[in-house]
Amino acid sequence: MKFNTRTALTLSALAPLASALLPIIEQQQQQQPLLSNPETSNTVTENDIPSYRVPLLSLHRTLVNTPSISGTEGQVALDLKKLLIDLDFTVQLQRVPPAARIHDDDNDDDNDDDDESPQYRYNVLAWPGRHATPTFHNRTLITSHIDVVPPFLPYAINGSPVPPSEPLDFTSLSSDTLISGRGSVDAKGSVAAQITATKELLENGELDPASVVLLYVVGEEISGDGMKFFSSFLANQTTSSSLSNTPPRLHAAIFGEPTTNLLACGHKGIASALLTATGKAGHSGYPWLGRSATALLVRALDRLLQADLGSSERYGNTTVNVGVVQGGVAANVIAKEAWARMAVRIAVGGRKSGRGILEGEMKRVVREVLEEEGVGKGKEDDGGLELVVGHGYGPVECECDVEGFGTMVANYGTDVPNLEGEHTNYLYGPGTILVAHGDNEGLTIQDLEEAVEGYKRLIKHAVGA
Repeated sequence: MKFNTRTALTLSALAPLASALLPIIEQQQQQQPLLSNPETSNTVTENDIPSYRVPLLSLHRTLVNTPSISGTEGQVALDLKKLLIDLDFTVQLQRVPPAARIHDDDNDDDNDDDDESPQYRYNVLAWPGRHATPTFHNRTLITSHIDVVPPFLPYAINGSPVPPSEPLDFTSLSSDTLISGRGSVDAKGSVAAQITATKELLENGELDPASVVLLYVVGEEISGDGMKFFSSFLANQTTSSSLSNTPPRLHAAIFGEPTTNLLACGHKGIASALLTATGKAGHSGYPWLGRSATALLVRALDRLLQADLGSSERYGNTTVNVGVVQGGVAANVIAKEAWARMAVRIAVGGRKSGRGILEGEMKRVVREVLEEEGVGKGKEDDGGLELVVGHGYGPVECECDVEGFGTMVANYGTDVPNLEGEHTNYLYGPGTILVAHGDNEGLTIQDLEEAVEGYKRLIKHAVGA
């Protein structure tokens, strides 16, 4: 990069963070503001730009440009490892097996291979300091996820894709510039802001390096297998000073997810459910000779959608999403079998009790439908309904009584319940979940910079609490 004077001054205040990103930044050339609209963009002066803007946005751009759909996170983990090493962190990669093999007995053999390759999946652990002792006890965990949902969407500025090789002068962009691309919000925005905030605190002497550890996990979008793997790993560790072989206890955990830079007081729980209807096949012209499984299924689904399955003041109503419905073999045949898969957002009970409460309420509704339809009253092949509620958890509480933060409650799920322990949990990050999985996923420069400041305050609070 041919630095202009303003860019050089901006980077000098955060030289260690900037140097880690020089391979990216050096591609930049002095130029006019890229893709900005002079009629609508705010005028940016040198005083408006925080010293960490270029490193922050360069890191964010690198992460978004690296595809990492769940199950294929290897390359982004390797890239992140290199960046963190350049930032003077001690980094370890934790190889995570495919989701279906998380609980296999032979996983240890899979992880004995020291070869690092993009074909594998890795959690990324980082401790401040070039030769830091990799411990966990009494540290605050700063964490988010590096996997994203499909499909890959390229990095873009104000809606126009920007190839990775094209130079960008971030200092010339206004704070309301929109940065988009898959993962720009969920959750690579949190990753970039967390790393930048941590480095800022360390450089300014506001954070004890021994008080925090960074963790960036895979698989959050599919099953939480990355965090579950780390949680199991942590439970099998022992503290160096422990005489009873007890595992290390984290002091706190800060989870990065899109909360519009509000501190989440918690989020709804979730469980999957499968409802199967059986009937008796026959000619559609003589419906009284059979029983339609699809008709029975539709009636049951309608009742579940309308039923009060539990509510609470904080989390609102439990809601049902009927995601997949399938049944029958032909339009002129009475369907013998039909089924539906549902995702239920649980608003009642606690983290451990919520799923059980939900299962009881859903089965009550199904029994009522069977009674009303007269199913199972001694008639052979009369049909029926079977409900199976899968694994899940009830509402998850997070600490939100922190001075200087607005608060919210989320309807989506996170990795918070996948990390076992008695530590305090916080949930915070830039961007809105309302665009997170859409083709318009994006956030502004201001969102990211506000998140850095928010994380700085939150990290200091969590460490000192």
